[in-house]
Amino acid sequence: MATPTTLVFDIGNVLLRWSPDFLYARLIPEKEEREHFLREILPPAWNEEQDRGRGWDVAEAERIALFPDKAELIRAWRAHWHEMIPHAIERNVAVLQSAKETGIPCYAITNFAEDTFEEAQARFPFLNTFDGIVVSAKEQLLKPDPAIFLLFLNRYAQNASDCLFIDDSAANTAAARKLGFAAIHVKSETDLLSEVRAHGFRL
Repeated sequence: MATPTTLVFDIGNVLLRWSPDFLYARLIPEKEEREHFLREILPPAWNEEQDRGRGWDVAEAERIALFPDKAELIRAWRAHWHEMIPHAIERNVAVLQSAKETGIPCYAITNFAEDTFEEAQARFPFLNTFDGIVVSAKEQLLKPDPAIFLLFLNRYAQNASDCLFIDDSAANTAAARKLGFAAIHVKSETDLLSEVRAHGFRL
């Protein structure tokens, strides 16, 4: 197997800490009520459609029509979105920065709404340092759909065998591996620097 020479990062929970709980723990302090809200009223599948490119006005209207008594809490998702991202994951950002300083090509493939990603780039300047980025909402494609990985490869003239893909989703890393990428499934305990070095990168 070829040794990869290019890094391809996911963003959420790889470089930026993200969870709706950071916001809704403040708005819905009672744990069971909060879990019900994030499971039944604003479930992950609802947010994924914004990552696929659906507008927030349409998304909010859909859920408010179903749960009118929760309108304020539904609108809070977008209105207070930045509370869901309290900070960067500095030890992983350091891997990106070290790779850039070393001259290693670094790209990103991220499931992200278009407007919130632009806001994240303004807040976290390192998100502007990639050699190229594929944002799901712009393409109306979501990981783990193989099409988004193929789009990345074609757009940036990359070979999958040259790429090490880094993501916090097992489904996404599995999809990448099927296409020939090397991959790291990032967990909270992952030592990303060691993992990247184990794939032959000199950092």
